[in-house]
Amino acid sequence: MMTHQREAAILERLRAVGSVTVVELSRLLDVSGATIRRDLERLELSGSLRRVHGGALAPSMNEEMDVLPDVDDDTREKEAIAVRAAELVADGDVVLLDIGITTMRIARHLRGRDITVITNSLAVLDALRDDESVSLVLLGGMVGRKPRTLVGPLTEETLGMVRANIAFISSTGVRPDGSIVVDLSQEASIKMRLLQSADRVVLTATTAKFPGSGSLRIGHLSDVAMVIATEGADPATLALCEKAGGEVLIVAA
Repeated sequence: MMTHQREAAILERLRAVGSVTVVELSRLLDVSGATIRRDLERLELSGSLRRVHGGALAPSMNEEMDVLPDVDDDTREKEAIAVRAAELVADGDVVLLDIGITTMRIARHLRGRDITVITNSLAVLDALRDDESVSLVLLGGMVGRKPRTLVGPLTEETLGMVRANIAFISSTGVRPDGSIVVDLSQEASIKMRLLQSADRVVLTATTAKFPGSGSLRIGHLSDVAMVIATEGADPATLALCEKAGGEVLIVAA
């Protein structure tokens, strides 16, 4: 890809999502991080973007932001999980993506793949809407209390009509007894449906989710085929998934 083509792709991505990271762009454009950093430097000199630690922001974004949200420990963990999760997807798969930051990051790493993605996340929609390789299906419904989500009876009804090869779900907590919990009642029923709508369900959970928070139980670790977690996740809790016949993948952030 020529320099001007990369720069155009970078700016198009910025217009779509507002911020980009060097790691994301390097993977998306299949070039080194050093090449991306030089591209960002040229684009900043032209006034097209604002460089920050780890990537760049669109010029209209908060000028006081000196670091992208991707540089704290929790976000590094989510990115590491997303990279590993995307590797589980095979060409031709139908993939269900739950709402959440981690699943949005998984979507970014699925760009350019010959797959079908079904989601109720508007963030996933933004990450994939311009990708000509991915067949994208947006579940209908009402815009939820949590921003950039679709919820309600229409979402659930549509979800009941699909069957995926693999689903990636998130939660706000995983309790020591193996209960998977969430905070918002609007999301709970949809997440329960997600657990039933795929041949293989993968729970993504950073260290902070053990035990995390939430009072609404959507399932148990025995209901998922795999947990992708980060170093520091409670071993005794994860063992409940393995005891039920599931797999546990631990990734380093």
